[in-house]
Amino acid sequence: MYVIGTAGHVDHGKSALVKALTGVDPDRLQEEKERGMTIDLGFAWLRLPSGREVSIVDVPGHERFVKNMLAGVGGIDLALLVIAADEGVMPQTREHLAILDLLQVRSGIVVIAKKDLVDDEWLELVTSDIEEVIKGTTLDSAPIVATSSVTSEGLQDLLIAIDRILETTPQKKDIGKPRLPIDRVFTMTGFGTVVTGTLIDGQLATGQEVQIVPGDIKTRVRGLQTHRQKVERAEPGSRVAVNLSGVATDQLERGQVLTTPGWLRPTSALDVRLRLLEHVPSALKHNATVTLYTGSSETVAKVRLLEVEELVPGETTWAQLRLDKPIATVKGDFFVIRTSWGTVGGGQIIDPYAKRHRRFHVPTVESLTTMERGSPQDVLLGILEQTEPCGLARLLDRSNMGRAEAIAALEAMSSDGRIVVFGRLGPNAILFSAQGWGRLKGKVQETLEAYHRQNPLRAGMPKEELKSRLRLASQVFNDALQRLTQEGALMEDAATIRLPSHEVRLTPAQEAEVATFLRALEKDPYSPPGDRLPEPELLNMLIEQNRVVRVDDNIVFSAAAYETMVKRITQHVESQGKITVAEVRDLFNTSRKYALALMEYLDQQRITRRVGDERVLR
Repeated sequence: MYVIGTAGHVDHGKSALVKALTGVDPDRLQEEKERGMTIDLGFAWLRLPSGREVSIVDVPGHERFVKNMLAGVGGIDLALLVIAADEGVMPQTREHLAILDLLQVRSGIVVIAKKDLVDDEWLELVTSDIEEVIKGTTLDSAPIVATSSVTSEGLQDLLIAIDRILETTPQKKDIGKPRLPIDRVFTMTGFGTVVTGTLIDGQLATGQEVQIVPGDIKTRVRGLQTHRQKVERAEPGSRVAVNLSGVATDQLERGQVLTTPGWLRPTSALDVRLRLLEHVPSALKHNATVTLYTGSSETVAKVRLLEVEELVPGETTWAQLRLDKPIATVKGDFFVIRTSWGTVGGGQIIDPYAKRHRRFHVPTVESLTTMERGSPQDVLLGILEQTEPCGLARLLDRSNMGRAEAIAALEAMSSDGRIVVFGRLGPNAILFSAQGWGRLKGKVQETLEAYHRQNPLRAGMPKEELKSRLRLASQVFNDALQRLTQEGALMEDAATIRLPSHEVRLTPAQEAEVATFLRALEKDPYSPPGDRLPEPELLNMLIEQNRVVRVDDNIVFSAAAYETMVKRITQHVESQGKITVAEVRDLFNTSRKYALALMEYLDQQRITRRVGDERVLR
């Protein structure tokens, strides 16, 4: 299915041409009929001589309604630039042509309308002028067909020309991620809320769950129509009316995007390749405020120029657009910017989820250039280097690339070591670039080195502390530890992590202090002295090495004594059904202070459970 869009100056005969070709009057509003001009988007359809069905979007030509024109022209496959024979090229002709050029609409026909109002000599002059105007644009080689909607002269030639061009025009791609930029919202009696738009990047089906972005509205497709015919499935490239279930019209607006749930996120910053039109009267300065149009959305934006202080007419540069309100867009979408002067430029979105960049930063420009012009491998690697670690689903969403194409590129890069993949290349895969993995590995080693220097008597760094410092999600952290352990970059011991080179070493004085403390514990194992504890780092070392057990701030048992006490208490409870603190005191010939501290610790360890003044086993 293909979509044809009209373009051209006000009152040059666009709507009359559409009606003459299709029999459908695209001026649907009463005000349009009364004023004799298109104000908002109009729609029609026809069957070409080849049997091919096409949709037609008729856009307004008046300068005050250019934003409505931009909402409809974004998804077209072929443009009909309509120029009245009696007036020739006019201001909106040039602006609409510039818009088509900025949006890279490469298939088009220049239609000279109202041929019946001029003689052949004048027609030749108009044709010559048109050829000069379209030179250097995407419609440079477009055929020029003269027509009359009144006499029908040239209409058959126009249909044949449309057919011929569409024969070689690629179908809209289907990457399984349908997007319908909403250009109309209305209520239909007996059906409820309906939205329309040109479907791109995937199919829609009746009964399918969908999401409206921005807005995060979840709903379901109640019904679909194309050319006023009910369909069960809509194909990419078709004009579609979607009947939505359980959504009010006041929840929706032009500029939102209907899509499948879970992948498309709103954004407020875009990295773009920006071109300023040649005929703009002045340069575009850094931080200039413009109005951005992409798809059917419109928002105010600030232009951050990344390479130059100002963009002169006719030149192209890298820029970042900071948006006043979030929109839903993807890599590769085209856009137009306007000011009070009119349409001044546009280009292509390279990164729809841009981070803030330093200006005049060569690596940033090189990365964006790679993302724009590189192979699928280059594009994926460029995105990965900016967003790692990155899940496979997010990488596919940001690249706007078909799954099969992306997986093939990632497999190749994994094989030659340019990327690191945790797990298989499936839904749960986590990816790093080789450089990104190297940076993470270096950060882990630096973090552990610093920890070992500050805590030389500790066996290693607690896992949770390392995870917190690295700021990694649990699954990514666990996968990274597993890989680093396999590579021999670190050692994992129970709940701690250490570098392979790290070893606890005591000074002679520390060794003597430890020996003295352990002898004191052995001398009176069940009533150990609380005033002879070693320095905190030494004590923590002994606890980590399971040589002692600390049950209270000032009560530490040797590991052997603790194991004996736990064993005898367990045996007592198993035979008697319970035990009291007094019985524990008597069992080990110690004081109530030690017995109480021990039993409270066993409660904490979930070995025993207090019931009144007694303990039972858990």
